[in-house]
Amino acid sequence: MNKATADPPRDRLAWRKATGLDRYDERWAGVLHMAPAPSRSHQALEGSLESYLLTEWSPRGHGEVFHQINVARPGRWPEDFRIPDLVLLLANRRSIDRDEYFDGGPNVVIEIESPGDETRAKLGFYAEIDVREVWIVERDTRRVEVLRLAANAYEAVGAADDGWIPSAETGLELRCREELLEIRRSGEPSSAVRLGPRGRA
Repeated sequence: MNKATADPPRDRLAWRKATGLDRYDERWAGVLHMAPAPSRSHQALEGSLESYLLTEWSPRGHGEVFHQINVARPGRWPEDFRIPDLVLLLANRRSIDRDEYFDGGPNVVIEIESPGDETRAKLGFYAEIDVREVWIVERDTRRVEVLRLAANAYEAVGAADDGWIPSAETGLELRCREELLEIRRSGEPSSAVRLGPRGRA
């Protein structure tokens, strides 16, 4: 469960920084949101998906994959930013890269949704900074949603009869089957892989 505070004590901030607990902290319009470290199962799912994207998607020239980078409202770093689990950046948006943070919306953000977290509360921010797609993968069920920005709000992309959901930004398709996340290149059924808790299943 995240905790939000507008004016945390300085000694508490110093302690969090010294211990590394501030690694997942975010600023929402100046309000500090303190998040705990992700669970083992969250990290395992995130790692499996990141590994696939780094080895199967990025090398084909589609874009870059980033792990928990600061994504800020343009001109508002460090007072208004979020930290998605994964970020996909295509060539047409590389100008937002400031190394320490992104100054505006990348093409895709990926959130692993855990019970009681603030994944859904971030959607308004992502829409405002023009993130084109948001993928939400439920940690416990592996249920996946692809949300596409349309008219300043997100709409869920519909699944095909066999459950595959297309991602227009990446050329990939995703689905949940038998409590495993499956991912493949669009139009290439033989490229499908199943991502389990320890990588490919």
